[in-house]
Amino acid sequence: MKKFSLGYSPCPNDTFIFYALTHHKLTCEIQFKETLKDVENLNRRALQKEFDVTKASFHGFGFLRGEYCLLHSGSALGRGCGPLIVARGKIKQNDLDTKKIAIPGKMTTAYLLLRLFAPGANNIVEMPFDRIMNAVSMGVVDAGLIIHESRFTFHQYGLVKLIDLGDWWEKETGLPIPLGGILAKRDMGLPVIRRIDELIKQSIVYAFKYPDQTREYIKKNAQELDDEVIDRHIKLYVNDYTLDIGDGINAVEKLLGTAEKLNIIPHSEKPIFVD
Repeated sequence: MKKFSLGYSPCPNDTFIFYALTHHKLTCEIQFKETLKDVENLNRRALQKEFDVTKASFHGFGFLRGEYCLLHSGSALGRGCGPLIVARGKIKQNDLDTKKIAIPGKMTTAYLLLRLFAPGANNIVEMPFDRIMNAVSMGVVDAGLIIHESRFTFHQYGLVKLIDLGDWWEKETGLPIPLGGILAKRDMGLPVIRRIDELIKQSIVYAFKYPDQTREYIKKNAQELDDEVIDRHIKLYVNDYTLDIGDGINAVEKLLGTAEKLNIIPHSEKPIFVD
């Protein structure tokens, strides 16, 4: 039986997606050895070609296109789901250039959006995404770029939303916000890549059909254990685009194309998909 290395995050949307695939709920001839790390860690490990299949931010994918292709299933893409900039009090957009901002990693799509929105905001501090809100509330930084379930809980830290970068992107482009996707090594070959893609789709369908089965695994890995927050997280980040990215690929191409023009990511002639 073939065995491949698989990287994904401990966030509820990813553990929901991969539960069936990694808990022997599907009939398949492939096994996976999974590693759960935050998305910036996965981005950087993918640069080292560590995983056969991995979750990565679409910003990170901009640096990985030579070795990896995007799968049709598993992406986090949609509307009303983008990263937020938060602070203890109101800060004008023009003043962000002078503020110290915590970010969840330089290869995250959140940071790419910040660069597009406020290109002069260069005083940044990288830290794990789950520490950002506390750093802002304690005054360690002036503002924070938050992702994942943090968008549901920042009020608990006494913080206010300055800008929803997903909403800004949608208004600027008319497109959904592409956050992250599942990548596979190109050298595995088209038949294997297609099979893994199909298995991931089956895993998502299984999770939608039997959501209660996924709950223990999700809560074991989640930063936020509140059931309501977990449910809102999954509902927001797992949708029709997750089953099949479809025309959502237009948003990915727009994001990568914009970043290429600004020399934020290297230019690539590689197709996004292998098929």
